Amino acid sequence: MHMADALISPAVGGTFWALSGGLIAWCARKLKQAADDRLVPMMGVLGAFIFAAQMINFTIPGTGSSGHLGGGLILAALLGPYAGFLVIASVLAVQALFFADGGLLALGCNIFNLGFFPAFIAYPLIYRPLTGSHPTSARIWTGSMLAAVIGLLLGALGVIGQTMTSGITELSIATFTALMLPIHLAIGVVEGLASAVVISFVARARPAATALPAAASRLEPALVGLAVAALVTGMGASWFASTHPDGLEWSISRTTGSAELAGRSSPVHAQLASLQESTAFLPDYGFAAPEAEATAPGAEAADAAEPWPSVSAGTSVSGLVGGLLTLAMAGGIGWMIRPGRRAATA
Repeated sequence: MHMADALISPAVGGTFWALSGGLIAWCARKLKQAADDRLVPMMGVLGAFIFAAQMINFTIPGTGSSGHLGGGLILAALLGPYAGFLVIASVLAVQALFFADGGLLALGCNIFNLGFFPAFIAYPLIYRPLTGSHPTSARIWTGSMLAAVIGLLLGALGVIGQTMTSGITELSIATFTALMLPIHLAIGVVEGLASAVVISFVARARPAATALPAAASRLEPALVGLAVAALVTGMGASWFASTHPDGLEWSISRTTGSAELAGRSSPVHAQLASLQESTAFLPDYGFAAPEAEATAPGAEAADAAEPWPSVSAGTSVSGLVGGLLTLAMAGGIGWMIRPGRRAATA
């Protein structure tokens, strides 16, 4: 559900950059007031895991579409909403800057859609009330399923609202909405299942606690398990990602009848596209193809017959490098704002 810049106007993009930036500052302040130093390694490892997990698109049967894990609910449930929001922002920033996944103008929208709704709506209003202070396995599964579905649907509505408000595309909003919501409902079901599995796995390492800062001890096995899962997923399992377009791309193509989205661009779009091209050293999670190869006759036909699984050294390197970058960014944010650092430097 990563929005491209072609969907939004500079005004909408700038507004959500400001909103998301304000939320990041607010979360950092809240976390600095109450965080546990032991939260830092979990932020880094979970960030790397979510980055790797988002590389795997799963097919939605009978649709010709696919989806991928958002991860916002997992982060909120295991880290708390403030740290969770900071980690998902780190994941999305790494993806946009270094892998050209999601536009730079749209980065604020993507952080808001994939971070705000699960962390500050679905988690406190659905997941926490359903799981309670002493969550059982059944409660975790129920809370994860409902919260993940609702959080993802709210994010899809965010995409629709931001696109409609921008008004720079020729999308029929009614048709776009009718396609976006059902496909993201299906994706949300898978997200809920995956969230329940991951949350249950970590909960077994701290069975008496519901929020990580309350009991960050006994987490070494969970940290190791998540780190190994991130490595395996990013470097190998990502070869098996579905080749179908994701729910947003599928909805656009079904609405317009074309994979290409026509819209009004601006100098801001062009400047940010140029900036992203210069920073994304592994675009689309692979080695950049030589220009001659990319424009060679028959290249489009070759792309249409993309093999599966896509065994690619570029994908494996992207999984490793992206995971390390996210671990460094998310863990670095946690280290910089931890209370112990403030006391030590006072």
